[in-house]
Amino acid sequence: MKQTTFFLNGSERTLAIARAIEMSDRLTVIITPNNLMNFTLENELKFFSTKTIFVFPDLETLPYDHFSPHRDIISARLSLLGHLSTLKNTIVIASINTLLQRIAPPDYLALYSLSLQKGQLLPLMQFREMLNKSGYRFVSEVFEHGDYAVRGSLIDLYPMGSDYPYRIDLLDDEIDSLRTFDPETQRSIQSVDTIQLLPAHEFPMTPEAIQHFREKWRDRFSGNPMQCDLYQSVSEGRYAAGLEYYLPLFFDQLATLLDYLPKHALLFKIDSLTASANTFWQEIHSRHEQLNYDRERPILSPDEIFMTPDVLLQQIDTFKHIDIKKNSTGENFSTDLSIDYKAAQPLHQLSHFLTAQQTTGKRILLTAETLGHRESLLKLLTTIDIHPVLISSWTAFQTMPAESISLAIASIETGVMQDDYLIIPENQLYGQRVASRQSRQKKKTEQNDLLVRNLAELAIGDPVVHIDHGIGRYLGLQTMTIDQKTDEYLTLEYAEHHKLYVPVSSLHLISRYSGASVEHAPLHHLGNPQWEKTKRKAQEKARDVAAELLALYAQRQTKRGFVFQLPEAEYTAFSESFPFEETPDQKNAIEQVIRDMCSEKTMDRLVCGDVGFGKTEVAMRAAFLATQNHQQTAVLVPTTLLAEQHFETFKDRFANWPVRIEAISRFRSSKEQASILSALKEGKIDIIIGTHKLLQKEVEFQKLGLLIIDEEHRFGVQQKEQIKSLRAEVDILSLTATPIPRTLNMALSTLRDLSIIATPPENRLAIKTFVCEKRNYQIREAVLREILRGGQVYYLHNEVATIHRTAGALAELIPEAKIEIAHGQMREHELEQVMVNF
Repeated sequence: MKQTTFFLNGSERTLAIARAIEMSDRLTVIITPNNLMNFTLENELKFFSTKTIFVFPDLETLPYDHFSPHRDIISARLSLLGHLSTLKNTIVIASINTLLQRIAPPDYLALYSLSLQKGQLLPLMQFREMLNKSGYRFVSEVFEHGDYAVRGSLIDLYPMGSDYPYRIDLLDDEIDSLRTFDPETQRSIQSVDTIQLLPAHEFPMTPEAIQHFREKWRDRFSGNPMQCDLYQSVSEGRYAAGLEYYLPLFFDQLATLLDYLPKHALLFKIDSLTASANTFWQEIHSRHEQLNYDRERPILSPDEIFMTPDVLLQQIDTFKHIDIKKNSTGENFSTDLSIDYKAAQPLHQLSHFLTAQQTTGKRILLTAETLGHRESLLKLLTTIDIHPVLISSWTAFQTMPAESISLAIASIETGVMQDDYLIIPENQLYGQRVASRQSRQKKKTEQNDLLVRNLAELAIGDPVVHIDHGIGRYLGLQTMTIDQKTDEYLTLEYAEHHKLYVPVSSLHLISRYSGASVEHAPLHHLGNPQWEKTKRKAQEKARDVAAELLALYAQRQTKRGFVFQLPEAEYTAFSESFPFEETPDQKNAIEQVIRDMCSEKTMDRLVCGDVGFGKTEVAMRAAFLATQNHQQTAVLVPTTLLAEQHFETFKDRFANWPVRIEAISRFRSSKEQASILSALKEGKIDIIIGTHKLLQKEVEFQKLGLLIIDEEHRFGVQQKEQIKSLRAEVDILSLTATPIPRTLNMALSTLRDLSIIATPPENRLAIKTFVCEKRNYQIREAVLREILRGGQVYYLHNEVATIHRTAGALAELIPEAKIEIAHGQMREHELEQVMVNF
């Protein structure tokens, strides 16, 4: 087919693609050398093009892997495959490695897809059987793609490829209503007329498909098939991990993504696809050689599962295509325009450059990654008397007059300079990119009440606490008619199998049991005074604690604290240097902390959020405000290792600011510690990080204005008493991932202010847990999969006496990995050193 070749780099390449397909409604497919480029192209095309954009995701598994892809990946792939032949005005992006893998033929999706609509007859048992054969998983509550649940006449279903799960309400055997619902709250959202149902896997599991698999297995492999767990699982109608690499046994003939494309599709080949495909082909053969001798799990040959690079590239060339290769001269426009905050005029270089470009008649476009960054950049430009026009699209920029300056929200990788226009991306001004910039596709709640789940999540057998009767065990809901009134009741079982029925209207009387052993919760006797005695003792102790706390917090409320002043320009610059996009909860927590510090009241705020949700950045914003007001900050952590980690994090974050940061720990010599304490006393240190040593009498501050406490509950009684004495004197910010009940209760009862970061960072994936028999090849695969993506691995062993032997065995199994040992019987400094190295 006709071929055109261009030599372009970076964002200029993306812009050229967008302009080439601007006037065409045909399907466009962009083939990239790697999955990372998929992400870049997708984000840039969202701004440069008005067309719909899809990425055909890679399975994200190793060739011949014993693990299956995440359900969301399968969902996205099936959704795109199901609509690919009819798409217009659409761009599809896929890597060459993804295209190499053979997939199910197009007629599979047509055969196993189903449409449901209101008023349709839907016998429940037949529908459940159909869902099971299509690979859907029966669960108690629907949260993931491919799940379904049945509760009476209600069917909750999360179809593959759907943005939302659906709730089907049956009236006898007829669909009475179809509604979407939020999987987090389980609340219905809106009514719909139809549902499109795709299969849950890229292969069938019907009796006919299972028989086909068994016959082809016996024809293809020698030996007794019953010795293979995977064969037995499929024979019994069960899905096995890694079954995606046995696709040829389910079908007579496989396809590739190209077989789903209409013949008039236009393809773009980016960079050297041949080199990338050949490298991946070598990896496939290497994996095949490693695993080909496993008799319990025989594998197919590479060319049965993958296309050879030569054949695939030839198939690509049958379509009309355009080659875009790298320009050896480098990026089109890469002038360093970084804002120098240390200079007297930070924006002088940018101002001079923009003025020079305007004199040539160019239209200038500045881009910011996010709305917040756009507003910050707008403020900075105002200080040099530049007032750009805010635009929302590339189309709008094309209508701007000569010498104009525009500002848009767009994720652009590199600058672009042409005769009549210039594009300057944010990273050329700030020197780095925002790490998380994809908007969430699913609706996310901004309420924090989801952090503590409600009683609807209780499982049968869970212990609960009734405020009047004590600890019982939840046995489920039961409909009862009392005094001619029918209502739902919670059934609670107490000691000696006595029952208590609680109407749903009295749910406020019941709470979760939070004792140490849920399985062995001590059930109370109904009518026995034991529970009343327990409550009375707790109330007496609570009164003593309350009296002490009230005195302390009364003092805190009445005493005027230091009122911090917010330096707008400096604080904005520091915030903009944060290399991630703030989550809504994180942004809210930061605003609350800054507001507290700028008020007359002494701050005592608890920030609660899971590990990795951004609590440290909240602390660093507070510390920055303290340094700009010439107040010292102490960061108190429970372990030496954590002190060193925070020390490195704070140093990196404050690298461009004249802030001195030090740490007190065993990693410092006595002489170094003495020098640090002397400088701290003289006010020469702005931020000090350390363990409980910071609370000792010999540690003196000149102007301590902020105390940041990480995981306060991990400190001892004596340290907590010392912390308590500081609460009325300085602003205190506590960070925790797991607040103890007393700390959380104080926050919820407003004795301490509370900020909850319940929203995970963008693109943070759920933890996947696999339970399987211990096998060396699975250990090696799991470790290699993590190493290949640049990650690290914890290998937990349950016995110190044999840990060195296990480490030796791992070294032989995975020579590519560097292995260190850590256990509780090591000297403390040795253990810490291992963890620091890790």
